[in-house]
Amino acid sequence: MSEVKVNKVSPRSGTGLQLGDSGDTITIPSGATLANAGTATGFAAIDWQSTIVTGATHTASANQGIWIDTTSNACNLTLPGSPSVGDQLIFSDFARRWGINAVTLTLNGSKFQGETSPAPVYDTTGETVNIVYSGSTQGWIPINDGAVADETVQNYSADLLVIAGGGGASGGGGGAGGYRTSTQTLTGGAVYTITVGDGGAGGVSTSTKGANGSDSSISGSGITTITSTGGGGGGRIDSPSMSDNTGLNGGSGGGSGRGINATNSGFGLGNTPSTSPSQGNNGGAVTGLAPKYGSSGGGGATAVGGDGTASTGGAGGAGTASSITGSSVTRAGGGGGAANAAPAGAGGSGGGGDGNYSVSGPNSGAGNPGTANTGGGGGGGEGAGGGAAGGKGVVILSLPDANYSGTTTGSPTVATGVSGKTILTFTGTGSYTA
Repeated sequence: MSEVKVNKVSPRSGTGLQLGDSGDTITIPSGATLANAGTATGFAAIDWQSTIVTGATHTASANQGIWIDTTSNACNLTLPGSPSVGDQLIFSDFARRWGINAVTLTLNGSKFQGETSPAPVYDTTGETVNIVYSGSTQGWIPINDGAVADETVQNYSADLLVIAGGGGASGGGGGAGGYRTSTQTLTGGAVYTITVGDGGAGGVSTSTKGANGSDSSISGSGITTITSTGGGGGGRIDSPSMSDNTGLNGGSGGGSGRGINATNSGFGLGNTPSTSPSQGNNGGAVTGLAPKYGSSGGGGATAVGGDGTASTGGAGGAGTASSITGSSVTRAGGGGGAANAAPAGAGGSGGGGDGNYSVSGPNSGAGNPGTANTGGGGGGGEGAGGGAAGGKGVVILSLPDANYSGTTTGSPTVATGVSGKTILTFTGTGSYTA
């Protein structure tokens, strides 16, 4: 073979230069570099394969175009090993079956969108994916894959606060909604359903108990469902039956209403399961016998409700403070108990409604409602006014700013940049996609 050694080849005339003739093979030997300092046109960057991939596994080479038919089975596609910057790979849904049998990528030692896990999965019918290797920092990056989705969504930790609706009052104050906290790992791409409980309705103090609040919860893939129980309703007053005067069980127990005499005065119940932290505390009891009777306060997240005495209504139990939103806020206080004459019981810190005492007027002695979105219990009432409703609950999520997906339903309040966290406050039912 003849060899010509020159440092430069230029056209004899004009500006065009041809290498070889049609049908010739121009070979660049192994180890040589063809450097382009100008504009290269007419080169086929992708070598489309004539064989259709139908197997369960396939290993790709750089700069290939691959038709993948998943009619019979899913396919695991191994990406090229030791890729170079600019290497490409295109793979396409040959039979429009990826929505039935997906294509999963094995990264083969490289990153994909900057991550080494999880394995990217393509499951959209009719999709064509074009990925380019960008280097070791970010690895393979899709330049076309439908919506150019993040195929390596990461799992991450989130703090949760779940508070149920507060109990409605009657004579006794309503118990606070159950108060639960948790730190759990959310699964990237999973949908988490949030339910926020309403406060229970108030009862007519001389004839009906207050109603329990509704439960709040968060549930979804990979986490333990957190359900907080609605607060217990407050007991009525002046019933000859102690069971009517007794507050209801709940996240925190409802306070009891005063009885006609000491033998039928009620006592508070409360739901304190072995969760961490406990959901709440008992409502108060009723003690003593005198012309002026007081009803008891509903239990709060931190403390039991105060007892009603011969002269005063019991205070609602205190709620619990949390800094999940970036500042300390106390929630889930019990409602105060009513009294036949002043003073009535004050609502517990954290949204518990104040009780009231019997006075003249169309709303005489009406209790005060629990504060919305704290799960506070309603305040007890005397006479025509009756007990007040409990406050609605709330569900709050705190998660790293870098992981916040931006996908929610139910219109939660979103606060970003709170010490590096995004805070989602749900005051109604909705969802979050991690």
